[in-house]
This record gives sequence, C-alpha cells and structure tokens, in this order.
Amino acid sequence: MSKSTARLGRIAILWRGDEAARRSASPETSRFKEVFAALNEIGVDAEPVVYEDDVRDDVSAQLAKFDGVLVWVNPIHEGRNRANLDTLLREVAACGVWVSAHPDVILKMGTKEVLHRTRKMSWGCDTALYQTAEAMRVELPSRLAIGPRVIKRNRGNGGQGVWKVETLPNPGTRPIVHVLDATKDAAEDVALDDFLDRCSEYFEDGCVIDQAFQARLSEGVVRCYMAGDRCAGFGHHKVKALVEAPAARAEAGPRLYTSKTDPRFQRLRRLMEDEWTPQLISLLDIARSDLPMIWDADFMLGPPNADGTDSYVLGEVNVSSVFPIPDEAPAEIARRVADRVHSKL
Repeated sequence: MSKSTARLGRIAILWRGDEAARRSASPETSRFKEVFAALNEIGVDAEPVVYEDDVRDDVSAQLAKFDGVLVWVNPIHEGRNRANLDTLLREVAACGVWVSAHPDVILKMGTKEVLHRTRKMSWGCDTALYQTAEAMRVELPSRLAIGPRVIKRNRGNGGQGVWKVETLPNPGTRPIVHVLDATKDAAEDVALDDFLDRCSEYFEDGCVIDQAFQARLSEGVVRCYMAGDRCAGFGHHKVKALVEAPAARAEAGPRLYTSKTDPRFQRLRRLMEDEWTPQLISLLDIARSDLPMIWDADFMLGPPNADGTDSYVLGEVNVSSVFPIPDEAPAEIARRVADRVHSKL
C-alpha cells in the first residue's frame, strides 16, 4: 500500500521521557522509526506521544484524539513504576481508544505470575508462588533442599529482583545460602533469613515466583518475538545472568536476531503459534484480538525429550516494553495494527 492510499486511522506510539524528550520527539529520530515507517507505508498515521507523570492530563487529552495507542514503557524505570500510566490507559480505553498492550492484559500475561499459572503447559517446570513473605520463609527451605532455585519478583525488567539461590553446607544453626543477583557479576554467601528480608519488598507487587534452576541455562536463551498470535522473529544469545562458571560467562555475548524462518527455531515457532499461544489465551482468558502487537517469550533449554529434541522452559514473558528488534517485526506490527484499527472503525 502506498502513501497515496486512503489512510486507515491514527495511532499514537507512546514512550516515557522528560520535557526535553517531548520537545524533540519525532518519528524520524525515535528508536521506533522503523515502526513509524511501516505503519505509514501500510496506511496508518502514527505520531509520537511522550509520557511522564507530571504531564498525565496533557497526555490523556492527546490520546483521546487517536484511534489507538502502542505503549512502550518499562514496569520499573529509575525507581518509578507504571501505576499512574496504567490508570490513564484504562481510562482512555474505556472511552474507546484501543490500547496495546492494555494494562489488564499485561497483568495477565506480562508478569512473572504467568510462570505459575502456565506451569502445567509443556513449557512449564517446577514452579511455586508465594503470596506472602511468611509463606516464602516457611516453604523455600524445603525446595532448596532439592536443588538450586530462581526467585523472581512479580514485576520487573532487566533482571531486577531475580536471584539464583542454593543452600550451602553449614555446621552452624543459621542456614546459609549462595545467592547471585541477575544484575550482578559476583555471587555472595548470606544467611537465609537475611536473603528473605531482602525479598520482603517484592511482595509490594503481589507475589514472588520460585522456579527450579535450569542446568542448561549457560547454553543460551532463545527469545521468540510475537506480533499478536504470529511469530515475528527470534533472538538468541549466551547469557551471563545467573551463570557463574567462568568459561560459560566468557562465551556470553549480545543477542543475535534472526528471521522467523530461521531453520534452527522452526519447532519452537510451531509450538508458539499452534500450541502454546492458543493455550495461553484460553488459560488466561485473553481474547485473541487483545494480544499485544509485540510481545516476547524467553526460553531456556530443558532436559532433552525422548526423541532427542530439546525441550523448552519458559523463563518470562515480556509485554510492557518489548523493542521490535528483528528486521521483520515492524512490518508484522503494522499489519496487525491495520487489521485491529480496521475492525474498530
């Protein structure tokens, strides 16, 4: 579709920024310039909207003039959360503006709780949920006795609030654990009670998730990018987070992006499109049309299957602020947006 074709609607692309960012915002210079271009090419007019809590009312008035808004804002940024923004997005959605991802959809699929709710799916593993700090204090020791665990706060990004934890032999009376913060390079040994005290603030997000540590983590993580219910590409990299072996850490590198047709990941693509995404939306009661325009799922390698193929274990689902980095993603997003706006009009 060329630029001369009748336009399909108006979409805002929203991200967080200060007054200087608001003044300088433009489609051509933003990190979403490929998305702006793809939307324009397909016949959707897109404009930048830069949000901060101090201009909430102004942004609300702006969004009321659009057919929809694509939102890219992290759950936690420089100590601030999305509470005020999410309230605003619910308000504009109630007035008829289509929001992706809607805050209620994020709460269903974009928090770590999804790991517990979907633990019975074939991407799941041994996963527990703690509703209170006291429950974690009572139940975690018995799980640590089986093997290393990964503790995850319910809402976060960039590895914030994610820990590998394992019990150390201790002749004393206080249990000692070896802990590694996903955002740090070095582990430390601390009393279990002290570690639990550190985690107490995480219950402000509602719960804490506890997963069995995956021994093949050092082999890498595959990120499957999705546009609605269709794959938009992959990212793969060897990670440092929660990996301690020096040789494995030395192999870590940047995420490498690839097409949805990459032959290495076709089994994963089929699982995501044909099995897991339908199961996810059914289990979480999400309408297919409400799936985010861009979201991703991070997978670790689990134990090999009986036929020798790799199994995959879900590590997290990212919804709030997924940058559409694979080359095909902007076009996939644009097609999904055009379909969604057309159905709304």
